[in-house]
Amino acid sequence: MLIAALVLTGLAAAIHVYIWYLESIVWTRPATRKVFGTTESEAETTRTLALNQGFYNLFLAVAIAVGTVLIALDHREAGAAAVFVGAGSMVAAGVVLMVSSPDKTSAALKQLVPPLIGVVLLTIAL
Repeated sequence: MLIAALVLTGLAAAIHVYIWYLESIVWTRPATRKVFGTTESEAETTRTLALNQGFYNLFLAVAIAVGTVLIALDHREAGAAAVFVGAGSMVAAGVVLMVSSPDKTSAALKQLVPPLIGVVLLTIAL
């Protein structure tokens, strides 16, 4: 159960590293604008906001990575706490996205389902 939890939260971390890349590195590129449904003007206007938001996503992924390493080093409680913080925040952000922008439900589910399942499995494993 623990391995399944860490695989799912690790997948969630990888998704959020990719989101960081999109928001913080290639935000204004045409392919990225297509993913987020923004115009060139909107992307330029929101560039700083997206950069900041992207780093939030990266930090959540780092929390999961650190937690996973701590668990592997047999620091189970501290590691689980870090994984819960990172994955739980991802779930909460996905819920906020779904509630605030129902048209983005598909994106929200991609963001929140893997960490949600991971959190449930981690809870059971502990």
